[in-house]
Amino acid sequence: MVKNKRVLIAGGAGFLGSYFCDYYVSQDWLVDCVDNLSTSSGHNIEHLKSKSNFNFVRHDIINPLPRKIMTTKYGLVINLASPASPPQYRRLAIETLQAGSQGTLNLLELAKNSNARFCLASTSEVYGDPEVHPQPESYWGMVHSYGPRSMYDEAKRYAEALVYAYRQKHRVDTVVARFFNTYGPRMDPADGRVVSNFVVQALKGQPLTIYGTGNQTRSFCYVDDLVEGVIKLIDSSQEGPMNLGNPTEFTILELAKKIRRLTSTSSRLVYKPLPGDDPLQRRPDITLAKQRLGWQPKANLDSGLKKTIAYFKEELGIS
Repeated sequence: MVKNKRVLIAGGAGFLGSYFCDYYVSQDWLVDCVDNLSTSSGHNIEHLKSKSNFNFVRHDIINPLPRKIMTTKYGLVINLASPASPPQYRRLAIETLQAGSQGTLNLLELAKNSNARFCLASTSEVYGDPEVHPQPESYWGMVHSYGPRSMYDEAKRYAEALVYAYRQKHRVDTVVARFFNTYGPRMDPADGRVVSNFVVQALKGQPLTIYGTGNQTRSFCYVDDLVEGVIKLIDSSQEGPMNLGNPTEFTILELAKKIRRLTSTSSRLVYKPLPGDDPLQRRPDITLAKQRLGWQPKANLDSGLKKTIAYFKEELGIS
């Protein structure tokens, strides 16, 4: 359990990381946000920089951590530092692998030295293109180690293995959370994820690009629900890995049609070939989260998309 109210949040300037910075600042923790800004501009944390209990450190976790951080005692270390969308992790393929390996190792050493609780933000991508549906935590997955998604999938799988090793050898208090397709305000309009792609295309009146037939499925979790689940998991005595996502499943074509309706766009649908290794099904089994945390998502897709669309309208200057 958490020993003191100081937290280091790696990747804290990103889409998800900024929400955790918000939460711990609001709870009067001392928050050190560490980010190299390789996939974010820092826009999501601008409102926090005037807070006395918030400190931003521009640093890449694959490099040795600054001495000031290494000599600070933390109660909690959260690792969200990694490119997380296909265009990002393909552009930064080696950096993604380094973040999952050396970066995670550096943060685990910090947690060990601080006697801190360590939380790894992992992903449903560890299941690859699953043969088991929905995916429980006990499923080992079907991942291609030599392909266009391998740098992200294998980086997260390796990071999980590092967490396990540090727990076993050094008795570090660790927890692993596996996220499933989180979306919401503060997403980067150009990050290449399916929700942001469709919303931006619809708002601009551009064709909505569907890869493959559109019959592949995903389960979309609104950001507020995900953050609540992670906080509950951190505050528990659970080790994980634990799935956190919305088990309601939609085809990509259904998502496109919803976004067309909610944006009142006349954008047509265009189809392109399915990228290599793109999973055909993805849906979390959240039995463990329900039983052990009393958590399940509340937001339905329509309500979450409405808030996300409103955010993108403001970001893009569309009335």
